[in-house]
Amino acid sequence: MATLDAHRAIVTGGGSGIGAAVCRHFALAGAQVAVLDRRAEAAGAIAREVGGIAIACDIADRHSVAHAVESAAEALGGITDLVNNAGMGLNKPLHAYTDEEWDLVIRVNLSGAFYCMRAVIPMLLDAGGGCIVNNASLNAVRPLPGEAPYSAAKAGLVNLTMTAAVEYGPAIRVNCVSPGLIDTPLVPMITSDAASVEAAERTTPLRRIGSAEEVAAVIAFLCSNEATYITGQNIVIDGGSGLPNLQADSLRRTIMASLSRGTPPDA
Repeated sequence: MATLDAHRAIVTGGGSGIGAAVCRHFALAGAQVAVLDRRAEAAGAIAREVGGIAIACDIADRHSVAHAVESAAEALGGITDLVNNAGMGLNKPLHAYTDEEWDLVIRVNLSGAFYCMRAVIPMLLDAGGGCIVNNASLNAVRPLPGEAPYSAAKAGLVNLTMTAAVEYGPAIRVNCVSPGLIDTPLVPMITSDAASVEAAERTTPLRRIGSAEEVAAVIAFLCSNEATYITGQNIVIDGGSGLPNLQADSLRRTIMASLSRGTPPDA
């Protein structure tokens, strides 16, 4: 496990799924953690578990983000790491998205990361440097139907990562991870259906769905002193499923079948 002694990290969307796994992994590695989540109760539960602090934050609201980052820095005595993990998605044909739905998905998945980076970067520069890891998605490079704003936002997040790495190196290292199918509350349409699980496992070279802990381990590595020559990268964590595109094709058929029945699955 990568050592994160003396690190002070903000993790957005830390109340469940990959975010909660990141909080646990960072704490075990020696970091202090500020758990940010729009669900105060969920943030509090994880914060108590890892000995961190909980801050309710709506990542889509720049004022909420600015206040949360200031509160985290004050409580932790500064910030050394930012993990932009918060995200959400919807699933419907491109032409069926309303303006409000499009704007919400973009704000949560892309603008929210920008708000956090804008607030944290001056703190990292004042402290002499630090690390940022953005959680994108395999959809950023291999999109699925029905997720146009989500895929567009995640692709933008990958590019935002590269741009920030160029602007703020060598003081700040900025990297991105792009998980494929991971067993989290965001993908109940797959993990709650035995046939879908079997199809996903069969079409993944590693023959299984990934875990949140496996993603958290990569994020912790990127923030550690073991990754000091890595910046501006997008690391895909998908068990190889994106290589032959077999899993994407299988998921595409499942999603399109659901859409044709008029019951689009949750993203």
